[in-house]
Amino acid sequence: MSYALSLYLVDPALVRGIVGGGDEKQRRMMGGRFKRELAQDDEWFADRIAEGAPTAYEALRAVIDGGPFEKAHAFQYAYAYRRICAFHGKPLDNNSFSPFRYGWLSRVDEGLARLGVTAVEVSSFTYHDFPAALPRPDDVPGHGVWSAADCARALTQWESTTPEQRSALDGEVLEAVESIAEWLRRAAAKPGAGVMGFFA
Repeated sequence: MSYALSLYLVDPALVRGIVGGGDEKQRRMMGGRFKRELAQDDEWFADRIAEGAPTAYEALRAVIDGGPFEKAHAFQYAYAYRRICAFHGKPLDNNSFSPFRYGWLSRVDEGLARLGVTAVEVSSFTYHDFPAALPRPDDVPGHGVWSAADCARALTQWESTTPEQRSALDGEVLEAVESIAEWLRRAAAKPGAGVMGFFA
């Protein structure tokens, strides 16, 4: 089975502040921008919607309004939260993380650790670190956050590695780690920005 990460450069506090904010203008703007994607999601989850799950737009409305939520349909609110990240953030290169097989994230984390980069882990994007108001999905999507401070520490750790240390890594792992380093550089260049990732 294959998995993928969706990654965004964005201020985590900004995105979390949208949940429960009740901003109707933002909801309408997101509904317009993502009209096609919302319809595609509804087609993909047609069976679940027929069983009572909210449509993608209804889930987006609930997240922005702060509820009501139904735990049985937590996945829809999680995907709506990802859409808010996409609206406010910039997508990051995920070529090394889409698609990938089980165990790949652990291999990359091991590579990071061998270099002494311990402030961040890509496996954290498989967690369910959603805002407290949102119900946690039983499965996917997963979600994790690297704060601006996490990214700054990790970038400092990366910059203290040597070419010899880097070249000792497996080629595919090194390529993934180098893409992570670029995410960290982009975060450092934008005050308050971190990396928000979603696993599915």
